[in-house]
Amino acid sequence: MTHTPPDADQVYSIGELADITGLSVHTLRWYESRGLFPRDVPRTSGGRRAYGPETVGWLTLIARLRESGMPVAEMAKYSALVRAGEGNEPERIALMEAHAAALDEQIQALMASRAVIGGKIDAYRTALIARGALALEPS
Repeated sequence: MTHTPPDADQVYSIGELADITGLSVHTLRWYESRGLFPRDVPRTSGGRRAYGPETVGWLTLIARLRESGMPVAEMAKYSALVRAGEGNEPERIALMEAHAAALDEQIQALMASRAVIGGKIDAYRTALIARGALALEPS
């Protein structure tokens, strides 16, 4: 996702927002249809979407949540909490803490997998060195 700093007074069309964020127009519409925006997207008098500069930052967050494996239903729940305004911060914290814990578990699992793979690489190198098929490389 590219991130061009938004102009505080700028209003973006969906195409412009797609260019700024690197997301497709289709993805932006899909996000909107799934309730992933923190407020209703305003429209111009001609019915076209008119996104404000805060949307760029919001989409950066949503993209990170999606990349990190947060289910769309959880992202929609978070968006609904933001839309509801102040007073539900404990629920927001709980949602983010649960996702952070899930990420910590994934990171630990990946580190364990990486250690096993590293062990295999070392074993193959050791076998090749023992057969004289691989020269020792200076560190």
